[in-house]
Amino acid sequence: MVWKPHVTVAAIIERGQRFLLVEEETSDGIRLNQPAGHLEEGEDLLTAARREVLEETAWHFEPEHIVAIQLWRRNPESPSFLRICFSGNCHSHEPETTLDTGIIATHWLTREEILSDPKRLRSPLVALCIDEYLKGTRYPLSLIKSLLDLNHG
Repeated sequence: MVWKPHVTVAAIIERGQRFLLVEEETSDGIRLNQPAGHLEEGEDLLTAARREVLEETAWHFEPEHIVAIQLWRRNPESPSFLRICFSGNCHSHEPETTLDTGIIATHWLTREEILSDPKRLRSPLVALCIDEYLKGTRYPLSLIKSLLDLNHG
């Protein structure tokens, strides 16, 4: 069997010291997470981040920086996740949009509110990304090179 991690994207979106999070149903109960999800076949990372934010929050998101690239596994029996966390801004909201299955609500929360109950976080990556963002960690989007569907023949 070939091992491969799940590739996911996540978005840090901050306004007035509040972060946009989703409250979602998971196999471990209701949890808080950044808008995040899996990279789909044929999709580049920036498109995936824009799509996931729109599907989970009804906000249009424009990535501006990379905050972190994380490899995470809960335990040896769990799958591994390669997660690219972006920061950026939302430029418009479509409140009539139906959110993804499993998304209960969206919330704008302070860091203190987010960390008030760490067991409610989907993973430790949620807090790690916010803290990296608050420390000023930013990498240029130019680090990403998407070479999809190129004909090298």
